[in-house]
Amino acid sequence: MSTDSLKIVAQGDQEIVITRQFDAARELVFEAWTTPALLKRWLGVFGGWSLEVCDIDLRAGGAFRYLWRNAEANLEIRGSYSEIQAPERIFGSEQFVQPFVSDEAIGTTVFEERDGRTYLRNTVRYSSQAARDGALQSPMEHGMRASYAALDALLAQRDPD
Repeated sequence: MSTDSLKIVAQGDQEIVITRQFDAARELVFEAWTTPALLKRWLGVFGGWSLEVCDIDLRAGGAFRYLWRNAEANLEIRGSYSEIQAPERIFGSEQFVQPFVSDEAIGTTVFEERDGRTYLRNTVRYSSQAARDGALQSPMEHGMRASYAALDALLAQRDPD
């Protein structure tokens, strides 16, 4: 079942708030969000891209690294976790390092379950309004829609019901 309820909204001068519903239990969504083998099946893997490197040290003070490849390019994001409250909340930072370098962004991802559905809210705070506006003008929305559709399919396969 498609639950494409993606909303990307500017908030204040430096934030973007991303919301999306998933037709699956919070534990399943959190697991798919934080397990490298599962992330490699849905995060950014469309249009010839593959998630070649997905390193996650899921703990406060731990780091992560994602490296996508296609026939022409690489795209890399690195970050660190400040707080993990599984399966409810992830707080940390991220930064693009390839092919361009971005300023660090601070993100809070909240997973809320209601009636067997998961309501995701991801608030990203950028270093400036220009950095936030640049993210909004990027192909971020297209990538999120494609990725979340793949996550919907993965969750449907994993749902015990």
